[in-house]
Amino acid sequence: MTESPGTEGPGTDGPVRWGAPARLDRTDRPLLGRERETRQIHDLLDDPAGPSLILVRGERGVGRSAFLDAAGARLRARGAAVPALDCVPSDDGRPLLLALRLVMALEEHRSGPQRHRPAAEPVARALSALDRCDRAAMEASLRAAVARCAPATVLVDDAQYADLDSLAVLGRVDAPGVHWVLSTEQHVGLTGPESAPRLALDAVGTRGGEGAADVTDRPAAEGPHAVILPPLGPQDTTALVARWLRASADTALAGRVYELTRGVPGAVEALLTGWTRRGVIRVADGHAFMPARTTVPALPDDDRFLAALDRLGEPARSVAAALSILGPLGRRALPLTASWAGLSAEDAQDGVRRLVEAGIVEELPGPDARTVRGWTFRLPLAAHAVRERLSPVDRSRLSATAVEVLWQGTTDPEHAGSVLPPAQGLLDGTDATAYRAGRVADAGSLVDRERAVAELTAAARQMSPGTDDGRVLRWLRAARDLTEHADARDLVLQQYGIAAYLACDYPTGQAVGEALLRNPGPTLGELDLQEAACLVVAVTANARDWPTMSRLATARWWAELPVPALAKVTGRALALCHLSKWQEAAELLERNRTVWNTGARARATPGVFRAMAELALGRPERYRRELAMRDAPELPPGKVYSLAAGMFDDLLAGYDLDAARTVLATAGLSPRALPPLSRFLHDHLTGRWDQALESARRLLAHGEAQSTPVSDSSLLPARTAAILLARGRITTALQVVEDLRGAEGSPPQCALHASEAEALMTLGDLDSAEETLRAGLSTARAHAQIYGTEELWALLAEVLAGTGRAAEATACLERLEGIAARTGTDRSRLLHLLASARVLRHDAPGPARDHLREAVRLARARALPFETATTLLAAATAGAGPDTLLHEAYEFFGAVDATLWRHHTRTALRAAGLAVPGRSRTTTENDHLLATLVAEGLTNQQTAGVLRLTEDAVAQRLSRLFARTGLRSRTDVVTAVLTRSL
Repeated sequence: MTESPGTEGPGTDGPVRWGAPARLDRTDRPLLGRERETRQIHDLLDDPAGPSLILVRGERGVGRSAFLDAAGARLRARGAAVPALDCVPSDDGRPLLLALRLVMALEEHRSGPQRHRPAAEPVARALSALDRCDRAAMEASLRAAVARCAPATVLVDDAQYADLDSLAVLGRVDAPGVHWVLSTEQHVGLTGPESAPRLALDAVGTRGGEGAADVTDRPAAEGPHAVILPPLGPQDTTALVARWLRASADTALAGRVYELTRGVPGAVEALLTGWTRRGVIRVADGHAFMPARTTVPALPDDDRFLAALDRLGEPARSVAAALSILGPLGRRALPLTASWAGLSAEDAQDGVRRLVEAGIVEELPGPDARTVRGWTFRLPLAAHAVRERLSPVDRSRLSATAVEVLWQGTTDPEHAGSVLPPAQGLLDGTDATAYRAGRVADAGSLVDRERAVAELTAAARQMSPGTDDGRVLRWLRAARDLTEHADARDLVLQQYGIAAYLACDYPTGQAVGEALLRNPGPTLGELDLQEAACLVVAVTANARDWPTMSRLATARWWAELPVPALAKVTGRALALCHLSKWQEAAELLERNRTVWNTGARARATPGVFRAMAELALGRPERYRRELAMRDAPELPPGKVYSLAAGMFDDLLAGYDLDAARTVLATAGLSPRALPPLSRFLHDHLTGRWDQALESARRLLAHGEAQSTPVSDSSLLPARTAAILLARGRITTALQVVEDLRGAEGSPPQCALHASEAEALMTLGDLDSAEETLRAGLSTARAHAQIYGTEELWALLAEVLAGTGRAAEATACLERLEGIAARTGTDRSRLLHLLASARVLRHDAPGPARDHLREAVRLARARALPFETATTLLAAATAGAGPDTLLHEAYEFFGAVDATLWRHHTRTALRAAGLAVPGRSRTTTENDHLLATLVAEGLTNQQTAGVLRLTEDAVAQRLSRLFARTGLRSRTDVVTAVLTRSL
C-alpha cells in the first residue's frame, strides 16, 4: 500500500555521526562488473545446441563462487534443477569422491514423486564403487543418475581440488539436457593474456589415469567452453568498495585499495576487513575516508592467499618470504634468496616455479622474452602479508642484504647534499625511494648507522605531506632509534615532530615536542626550542585536548623545562591564544617584550600572537600593521608560510577576503598552496561549495583540521553546517554542530553558535535559537572577546524582532553598531545594515530601505557570492531595489547550489509577478529539495515551516513527487536520497 504523503517521519534512523567508523556490509551480494560474463554463461546455458561442459575460470579471490551462485539462482528462479557442490583442497586425496557426491546430489534433485527422498539403491551402488575404487561402476552410477535427473545444470565450485578419477569419469559422462559448470583457478599473467594455467581440468591429461584427458581432449566443437573472470577494473573496484562500506569511497581510499588488490574482490574484502576492524576508515556525510598515515593490515594466517602459500610447503614458503623483501632487486633476488634460506640453486628455482604455478608470484620475462628479469607478487597485499609474517630478525637480515646491494657503487647522502642517490637495477615500477628507505629502516643496526640515518631523513624530506605519511613516520622513527649522538638525535627529532604534526599524528607530535623541551641537546638554539614549544601547543590544539592546553597556559608548566625564556613565553602565549584568553596573552607578551622582541625570527610568532589578542579584544590596529609582514624577507620560507596561513584563516573568519588575498600576495602564496583548513575556508567564502564540502568531509571524518590560533576554533564545522543548511540539510547541519560542540571550559565558538541558531530559526524554533545565541555571547564575554561576535548580535536582533521585543532588538543593534565602529570591518557594517533593516522594516520602512540600499552597494563591493545573494534578496523583497535583483540573487544561489534559498527566491519572484526561469529545472529542484527535507527526518509540519507553505501544500507536493518518481513511501524517498538515485 502506498504510504500517505501526510505520514509523519521517514521511519529511519537518525543521521550517522560525521566521522563514525565504517562498517563492512557484505549482505548485498549482486554481481558487480560481470555483465559481459553473465550474458556469456547464460547464452551458453540457454542454447539447446550449446556445450555440455562449461568452465568458469579466474584467479584466486576473483569471485568465481559468487558468479556460480548468481548463475544458479537465476536458473532456480526459472524452476530448473541446479545441484551445487564445492570442492576443498583435501578432496584430491580420495579417488572418485567427487563422482560419488555428484551421484548423491543428482539423486536428491531427481524429478518425480520421490523428489525429496534420495534413492537409497543408486547411492549405495555409488558408495560401493567408491570403496572398491571401481571407476567403471562409478561411471555407470553417474550415467544413470544423470539420465534420471535431466534436464539439470550441475555446478561444481573449485574443481581444481577434485580427484583425478572423478574428473576422468565426468569427462566420459554426457547426457542431453545436462550441463556441467565447473569453476577452476586460472591465473591471468601480468605480461600476457594468460599465463600457462595448471588447472585441475586442463591438467588431467598430465596427472595420470586412463581416460583422464577425456574432459579436455574432445574435438573443439564439443569441448569445454570457458568463461574467464578477470579482476575488476578501477571503476568497478571503487564501486565495490562503496557497496561494502555503504559510502562513496574517497579518491585516495579507492586508489589505495586498487593499488593493493589489483581489483581482486577477495583481496578487496580482506583489505577492507582489516581496516574496518582497526576503525581507520571513517564515514562523513556518506563518504568514506582513510588517513594518509594508515598502514596496510596484516592478513590472518587462515586468509585464502596465505593458505594457498602454506599448502605449497617448502621451499616455496621460504622463497616467497625472501622475495617479499628482495623481489624488487630482479634476477639478483634468487641467489640471495638461496643464500639466506640455505637452499641450493635448484631448490630455489623449484620454489619460484611452484609459486608461479600457484598464482602467487609472477615471472617477468626479459627483453628477449626467453630470459627472466625477476619476480613480483601478483597482489601487493599478499606481498605485504608474507613480509609481515617474517620474524624481526629475518626481516632485518633480508633487508640488510638488500641494502648492501643497493649501496654498492652509490654515494652516502650525508656527503651528497642530503640528496638520496638513485637506486640502480630495481624492477620497473618499483617506488625506488620507498623501497630503499623501507629496507634501510628494517635493516636497522645491521647496516652503517650514520648512512642509514642520512638516507632515511633524506627520503622523508622527498615525500610531500599527505603522501603515505605512515611510511614517512616509520622511516623517521627508525632514524631516531639509529641515532647515537645527542646532537644528531635532536635534528632527527625536529623532523620527526614536524612530520607527525603534518600527518595529524598528534600523540607522536606531542611526545616528540616534549622530548625536545625536556632534554634539549647542544645543537638546539633558542629559535629551535621556540619552534618545539609551538609544536607541543599546536598538536594539543589539534587534538582538542583543552585540559592539557589549560596546563600549557600556566607559568608552572613551562618553569619546569630547561629551555630559554623565549620558548617558554612563546609557548605559553600560544596556549593562551588557543584558549581565547586574549587579555592574559596580551599582558604576558607585553610584560616580556624584551624577551621576544630581539630580532625578526624571534619576534615573528609572538608579535602575531599579541596582535591577534588585541584584535579579539576589539583593538585591530596592531593586527593591521602585522598584515604587511615587513619582517618576511628575514624569515625562512617555512615561517613565512605558517604566519601567512594563520593570518589568512583569521581574516576569513571575519569574511575579509580582500585582506586575506593581500596577505597571500605579500607572502608569495596561493590559496591552493595552503593547508586543507585554509583551502576549505577560501572555497566556502568564494562560493566553491562542492569543493568545500569535499574538504570538510575529509577533515571532519578524522578530526584532521590543523588549527591555527584564530579567534574561533569552530570555523570548519560552523561553515560546513552553513552550507548544509543552505541546501536544505537542516538536521545534518545540527548534527555537525552537536558533534563538534566544545566541551565545558572550551574556548568561544561564536561561528558554531551562529550556524546552530540559523538552523533553529529555519525550523521556526526561535526560543532555542535565542538560547544558543545568548550562550555564545556569554562565553565570548567571559573571554573579553569582541571580534567574531557581530554575527551573534545581528541574529539575536532578528530573533528578538521576530518575537515582538523591539526594545531588546534595538539594544542589540546598538551593540552591533558599537562593534562595527570599533573594529572598522566591512562585514560588521554589512551585518549592522541588514539587521537594522529587519528591525526597522515595520516602524521605519524608509530608513530600513536606505540601509538595504547601502547594504547592496557594500555587498557588491565585497563580491562574496552567497553574502551578495542574501543581501540582494533582502533588498528586493523589502522594496529597496528593482525586481531584477531577484533574478540576480537567483543566479547567485544557483551557482552555489543553495537550494533552500533558491526556493525562497522563486517564491519572491512569483509574488512579484516575475517569471521563474527554467521550468524543468525548477521542477527538479523542488523535488530534490522536498526529498532532502524528507530524508532529513522533517515532518510535514516542519517542512511546511521551512518552505513557508501550508501543510496541505506540502502533502500535495509529496504526492506529486511519488507520482513522478514511482516511489511509494517516505522511506523510499530517504533511500533514494541516500543512494543518490532520485
